[in-house]
Order: sequence, then C-alpha cells, then structure tokens
Amino acid sequence: MIVNLIIGLYLVCTILIVLFVSSYGMLLVIYLFTRNKAPALPPINDVLSVTIQLPIYNEAHVAARLIDACARLNYPPNKLHIQILDDSTDETTDIIRTKVTELRTRGFMNITHLHRKNRHGFKAGALARGLCEVTTDCIAVFDADFVPKPDFLQRTMPHFQANPKLALIQTRWSHLNWNANWLTRAQALNIDSHFVIEQVARSRAKLPMSMNGTGGIWRVQAIHDAGGWSATTLTEDLDLSYRAYMRGWDFLYLMDVDVPGELPPSVQAYKTQQARWATGSTQCLIYHASALIRHPHLTLLQKIMGLIHLAQYVIQPIILLVFLLTPLMLWGNAFKYLPNLTLLASVGIIPPLMIGLSQVELYENPWQRLWAFPLQFITAVAIVLSNTKAVFRAFTKTKHVFQRTPKYANTNWTKSHYHLPVDLTILGEIGLAIYALFGLIESLQTLPTFAPYMLSYAISFASFAGLNLYQTWRYTNK
Repeated sequence: MIVNLIIGLYLVCTILIVLFVSSYGMLLVIYLFTRNKAPALPPINDVLSVTIQLPIYNEAHVAARLIDACARLNYPPNKLHIQILDDSTDETTDIIRTKVTELRTRGFMNITHLHRKNRHGFKAGALARGLCEVTTDCIAVFDADFVPKPDFLQRTMPHFQANPKLALIQTRWSHLNWNANWLTRAQALNIDSHFVIEQVARSRAKLPMSMNGTGGIWRVQAIHDAGGWSATTLTEDLDLSYRAYMRGWDFLYLMDVDVPGELPPSVQAYKTQQARWATGSTQCLIYHASALIRHPHLTLLQKIMGLIHLAQYVIQPIILLVFLLTPLMLWGNAFKYLPNLTLLASVGIIPPLMIGLSQVELYENPWQRLWAFPLQFITAVAIVLSNTKAVFRAFTKTKHVFQRTPKYANTNWTKSHYHLPVDLTILGEIGLAIYALFGLIESLQTLPTFAPYMLSYAISFASFAGLNLYQTWRYTNK
C-alpha cells in the first residue's frame, strides 16, 4: 500500500512539473513567432505628466545614486516630478535630505521627500501614501538599487498618449553587477530568460503579465480603477497587475528599454528576495484564482496561463517532493512499475533553450555569460527548500513582514551593516545534500541512470550552503 502511494504521488508530481514546464514551451513558441514585432514608438505632439516614485527603506549605499539618476531624466520639467517615499530608520534619511537640498540648490525644484515614521503597509503603503499627493497622469516606480537611463521616459511615455486603455508599461531589467560572483552570474541568466522570452510572449499574445516591481510605469487612472495599492500580499505589483488586467486594461512590455539594477551578491540576500516573491506570488494565487477562473471575458488560454503564472512558486514544493521521493523509489525498486518517462522528461530542454536564446538575443558574445549555466542550475535547485517554506507561509494566511533585499552599490558588501546572517534553512540544505548522497549511492547500485540526478542535487545543496557559510564567515571576520 505504501509503495503504491509513493509511486502514485511520484507520478502525479512528475506530470504536474511537465505541465508547468510545457507552459514555458508555449511562451517560447509565441516568442519565436513574435520576436520581430516589437512595438514602435508612437509619434505624438505632447506627452503626459509623470511622477517618479522612489520607495526607499534603509538604503544608505544606493539612495543618492538613484535620486541623481532620476534628476538626469530627459523630460519636460513641467511634466516631471520626483517623489521620494522614505520609510528609513537609519542614516538613509539624512542622505536623502542632503541630496534633495543639493538638487534644489541646483534648480531642480520638482522634488518631494515624504518621510513616514512607520512602515505601515510596507512598500505598498508607501506607494499608496505617495499616490495621495500625485497630480500627474502617470507614476513610474524605481527600487533603490536601479539606475534609470536619461532617455527612459522619452522611450516609454509616448505609448500612454497613443493608447488611452494602456495601464502599465514594464521595461527590462539589465544588470549592474552580473559578474560580481557566481551567484550574480546565475541570477542574470534567470532574469534575462524571464525578460527576453516570457515577458515578451505574454505582452504580445495579450496573456496575463505583471509589473516586476521596478522599472514600470502606471497610468494613475488605472491604479484607482483597480482599487489602488494594497498590502494584502507581499507582491503588491503582481496583485495590482491582476486586478487591473481583470478590469480590462492593456499592458505593454518593452524589451528594448532597459533599466540597470543590482543583483543580490550574497546567498542570504538572494534567499530573502526569493522567499518574499514566493510568498507574495502564492498569496496572489489564493486571492485571485477564483476571479480569474470565473472571468467572463478572458479566453481559456488566458485563464490557464494566468493561473500557471500565479502558481510559479507553488511548483517548488512539488519539485522538492519529487527529489525526496526518488531515493525511496530507488530503495523500493519501484521505478520498474512506472511507464517510460523519457518523453515526459524531454520537456526539461525548454528552460535551457530559453536561457540560451535570451543570451543570444541580448549580447554580442553570449558565451561569455552562458558558461555560467551550470551555476544557474545549482542555484535553481538549491533555492527550492527556502522557496518551499515561503510558499507554505502563504497558505497560513498570517501577517508577514516585508523583508527588503539589501543593496550595496560598489561598496564591499561583506563589510556592510546590511549584511544578513544565515537562517536555519541552511541546516535543511545540508541535510538534503547528505540525503542526496545516500540517494546517489543507492542509484549507483540499483539504477545508474539516476546517479547524475542525485549527484547534481548533492552538489547544489552543498555548494549553496557552503557559499552561504563562507560569506557569513567573511562578514564576521571583516
């Protein structure tokens, strides 16, 4: 009975993973058919007004850089306002005040510094507070670690004037520190794949897509129509996007417009970022799945792709469960009872294809970056335990704290007081590495075709935990 249960659970989980990955195959096909259909910049006589909102919380290393970059934006001065939404409790507030005074002395008067004494609602609360004082047609949002280029608004805002139903323009993230270490190289591959293939396909096929938290511009009317910013979830951008999408607003993604940003160089910062996204995305699935399914004007494909999009982190516990079941299947010699899974496993080529194509599309020398693909695989495998915990936190429906991702700019992050210590998840990662080694030994004895699979998991968990411990050691011995 137990063996049958394990076999059935393993087969169901495998099929779910295959279906999930296959959805990305559909996005890849859509991208290939639409890759040469980038939207042209509309010719217009005037532009809409825009407020640049900068939500900042304890960002002493990067706040001044961001404000300077926004002050350099090329746009009619009477149509541009900068609004700094400061929730800081450290020296960041003084840095912002000094920078604002400096800009006003230089003649840049359309800048406001709003300092809240509490973080009620976290980032969503700050954006909502700022929106109360916005009088412009649109708002653009930049996180503290991003550096918009001077022509950002010139290359985006005309689209709003050309399409009154356009709610959101999202632009591509590029990378300020992609080669800082092997972790940032791995992240860059993941992010490029998302922004080159997935977002393009979703936008051009009119499938559900979302703002990515930063580097996006909203029409203020659309925000109000969708119910405004909400702190109900930890991913306020995804939540608002789906509410606006289901209200019938149009979305646009511009791959050719990029905003350079900083990738977390430390394992613990990366885990914190991913956990927040995992919890928030799953919360959005819980809150919006029913409305999405019952929506009268969406096609079946839009509903399915929307649900898969919202459930993108729910697949993490399923991946972890397949890994945990594999040694049990090997010990029980249970794989002989399963049909040949080779055809199902073939969908595993889809993510590497997306990563490879994104590098070819973006860079003149893609091999300079593609050599890091094994590192991307290690990162994708090792993060599964931390993300699984985050997914389960979403289902508890308890109040969660918005944990910011530390940013370091060009400083030595190992000496920064923002550095995060390791969490207890590392014990689980070490335990899973040992478990994978036992699975490796068993596979070599019973079914050698599974040996590479178990070895890759052992290396991934051990490497991730090892780098985390090493980085913490460097910080404590700074």
